[in-house]
Amino acid sequence: MKITMAHGSGGKSTSELIGTIFEKEFSDPTLSKMEDSAVLPGSGRIALTTDSFVVTPLFFPGGDIGRLCICGTVNDLLMSGAEPKYITCGFILEEGADTDDLRKIAHSMSETAKEAGVRIVAGDTKVVEGKGGVYINTAGVGFVPEGVDIGAENCREGDVILLSGNLGDHHAAVLSKRMGIENTIVSDCAPLVEMVNAMKRSGVHIHAMRDVTRGGLGTVLNEFAASSNCTIELQEESLPVSDQVRAFCGVLGLDPLYMGNEGKMVAVVAAEDAEKALACIRASRYGENAAVIGRVLAGDSAVLLKTPIGGTRVVGPLYGEGLPRIC
Repeated sequence: MKITMAHGSGGKSTSELIGTIFEKEFSDPTLSKMEDSAVLPGSGRIALTTDSFVVTPLFFPGGDIGRLCICGTVNDLLMSGAEPKYITCGFILEEGADTDDLRKIAHSMSETAKEAGVRIVAGDTKVVEGKGGVYINTAGVGFVPEGVDIGAENCREGDVILLSGNLGDHHAAVLSKRMGIENTIVSDCAPLVEMVNAMKRSGVHIHAMRDVTRGGLGTVLNEFAASSNCTIELQEESLPVSDQVRAFCGVLGLDPLYMGNEGKMVAVVAAEDAEKALACIRASRYGENAAVIGRVLAGDSAVLLKTPIGGTRVVGPLYGEGLPRIC
């Protein structure tokens, strides 16, 4: 069955679409009430995020737009130190979208939400003229424990910088699919709940965290350096990149420092906790390739890369578009 304008009318076709796909896959008692808003338990400090997902193609090696939208929303909440709890999702469907594809996307969202320990509690569906596209907007709510203060402005001289795994996998997987390049690179699209919780439970003093998405690691670290007015020094030899992605970059002239990821985070921690933090991440799902990649120095905001031959390269933020519609 194909999506028609009737599915966006708010009538029987809309109800059938919601009931046979979204309600069935998401299966949440609050969502099933079909109210205009969800009333949910919780108190104290909350973290709120919103994001829109327009990736093309909808399905790519290692994931799809459904898994991507849950991972992206959950990871944004985690990076502020919040415990993700609730997600809403709004679907904008172009006429001609395939309901079989939509069912796969919804199922992927459901399974990823279960993995991340969050509930999809509200949603909306609109249909517009077009050529069969699917776009998803999400909002996410999490609760921030008392005493947690994690932010880009908290980097301090002597802090150690960790990266949770290989750079560039998502970017390379999506671009390969678009260009018809055959390889075995798969997206790193993943929720990072386990590794963040492991660090928090172990008492690691986390000063800053960020998931490394559009703009890549270089852009994220420039934002840290500017917010904390510090210098960040990276060791090029310590940056984890798979052999396949490195070769892919060599062919297309890409730099892993500016490639998007959807299942990697950078964490800035107190020096005395660096080894404990690294062990926590490596022992967690999706963190087996984690590495210490640099440190925070005194100085004006800058990011420097020490090369294997002893040189120093200034790493600026990404300029230009990068790869569009990667998430």
